[in-house]
Amino acid sequence: TPSLETVGFKKELSLPSVSPGIQRRHTLPASEVRPLNAQDAVSVFEIEREAFISVSGECPLHLDEVRHFLTLCPEFSMGWFEEGRLVAFIIGSLWDRDRLEALTLHKPRGSNAHIHVLAVHRTFRQQGKGPILMWRYLQYLRCLPNVRRAVLMCEDFLVPFYRKMGFKVLGRCAVTVGALTFTEMCYPISGHAYMRRNSC
Repeated sequence: TPSLETVGFKKELSLPSVSPGIQRRHTLPASEVRPLNAQDAVSVFEIEREAFISVSGECPLHLDEVRHFLTLCPEFSMGWFEEGRLVAFIIGSLWDRDRLEALTLHKPRGSNAHIHVLAVHRTFRQQGKGPILMWRYLQYLRCLPNVRRAVLMCEDFLVPFYRKMGFKVLGRCAVTVGALTFTEMCYPISGHAYMRRNSC
């Protein structure tokens, strides 16, 4: 089973020993990327709520839906932690059709990784963390043999952001949230057998 650490990163900070006579080193992870789990749900939702309510007035996922995905398919999530604190995350699931038709379903036999949410904590924005985390997530998806592409839906003002990362526009999305409409985009994952053999 591929690990996020094959495409993620870990750095450690060495802390001074309590006593110069004791030759021990204490370390804390400065930066860590790992799968999320149900225990991370509240932190995820707090970041998501702040990021989306202020812009669109709607949250892509409610807290119970966040817990649902982090329990059902945690391997399609990714969290970036700084000294143990969640600062950015992606939540995804699998989808089994060419176009998106639902927001909160996981289809285990699907070949499309549906990216539901990418969000960064407000104090860590404008630092490039969103694109970096997305790039690492896409690299991780290449390690999963059944995933053929990543798909997402976003508001129109975010289309240039995702285009820069290699996503292509599929057209208008059939899913709406209240009065909000979305553009559907995709990123090809298949065709990377060499990379899979050599890095996963």
